[in-house]
Amino acid sequence: MLKQHLQFKLSQKLSPQQIQLMKLIQLPTQAFEQRLKQELEENPALESGKAESETAEDAYDDVFDDTADSESINAEDINIDDYLSDDEIPDYRTQTSNYSADDDEKSVPYAAGVSFNQYLINQLNTVYLSDEEWAIAEFLVGSVDESGYIRRPLTDIMDDLAFTQNIYTDEATIEKVLKTVQELDPPGVAARSLDECLIIQLERKETTPSVELATSILKRSFDQFTKKHYKKLIAKHNITEEALKDAISEIEKLNPKPGGSYSGNNRIIEHVVPDFSIKIIDGELELNLNGRNAPELHVSKDYSNMLQGYKDAKEKSKSQKDTVLFIKQKLDAAKWFIDAIKQRQQTLFITMNSIMNYQREYFLTGDERKLRPMILKDIADQIHMDVSTVSRVANSKYVDTPYGTKLIKEFFSESMKNEQGEDVSTREIKKILETVIGEEEKKKPLTDDKLAKILKEKGYPIARRTVAKYREQLGIPVARLRKQI
Repeated sequence: MLKQHLQFKLSQKLSPQQIQLMKLIQLPTQAFEQRLKQELEENPALESGKAESETAEDAYDDVFDDTADSESINAEDINIDDYLSDDEIPDYRTQTSNYSADDDEKSVPYAAGVSFNQYLINQLNTVYLSDEEWAIAEFLVGSVDESGYIRRPLTDIMDDLAFTQNIYTDEATIEKVLKTVQELDPPGVAARSLDECLIIQLERKETTPSVELATSILKRSFDQFTKKHYKKLIAKHNITEEALKDAISEIEKLNPKPGGSYSGNNRIIEHVVPDFSIKIIDGELELNLNGRNAPELHVSKDYSNMLQGYKDAKEKSKSQKDTVLFIKQKLDAAKWFIDAIKQRQQTLFITMNSIMNYQREYFLTGDERKLRPMILKDIADQIHMDVSTVSRVANSKYVDTPYGTKLIKEFFSESMKNEQGEDVSTREIKKILETVIGEEEKKKPLTDDKLAKILKEKGYPIARRTVAKYREQLGIPVARLRKQI
């Protein structure tokens, strides 16, 4: 049996231009500069730099006073005057305090270098090894991860050497070569576990009673040490509390991730370029958009001249018409890109200005306890934009403040009620929690239950599990692991 029914469906689709604009808004300064460079390379109708002082409109007023005779091209009407009379110096390029050229801005260099593995290979070149040992050592170095560890069992490495390198050896030989690799810098590299990494570093140190005790603790009582069972350590090693404190001090000086200390590892260090700057001038906040986000762009006058030549021509050939269609496409793309840049700047500035005013007390004082609860919708409602637009600005942009460079999304936080029924920011609670833990007695650190009671006494009634969640978000370990002697 066939059934027939009518269904209405409402849907909204973004145009390709709107999607491109959203992508432009999301780009931070350095990525935006790369996108701008790409557009300039791909579209010859778009040019950077200052345009001539005489606008296209002034230049062609006399030529195109009478537009009635303008000829159309095939089925598509092209009003050439729309392109010839376009102002080549858009108003958004006018320099104000919000769109400064940032003349004193210094370019920030990138730091790069050889890979961490290559750094180790370079050191191997100074060590005498047989051909087989060299091949094994090179394979071991290739197995070192970015933290400086070899995480794979030697049996797996032995199998891989046989299958991929045609090297048939045994675990004892690999272990022997591994000891040689572990003598490379940085100390602790190529260890298979944290305790082995720390022990290797201690063995490189000058021998003292504290170093010897620290080594003994790591070799004999590593599990008890990680769990901070200090009384058991004192009894097992028959030592004083002071001796244990000195040994722990030696261990705390060691690097648990030797690979991370090498600046020339596989990552390129990219410095953050703030998209905004906030200054306090005469007690008032002043917001500036980084001048690198406000490029000077204009439509190519050469392309406009091509259209003028077509309009002046008495006879218009098919090839000329095809050329004008091509020029139209490039000019349309250039005009759209300039408008998109303008809209991007306005969106960035309006959004950040709203955030700055919303968090005015924080930006004036730098006191994180004065950060108001703020979610994306709060700002979106103020500036009458979509939440997704605010999210694109907040998630990828940085602002230079008197208190350092901050990621904008850090100013957003949920709210909760205090005992007075007032909305307070969860960031404020985390700051107080961090302060309480920082001031606790280190021999008897506060449990999450005790922290919850202290916060309640301060007017923030939150559950123990919430305290635990905030503590974890702050990267603070549980009380047992915060214990010191």
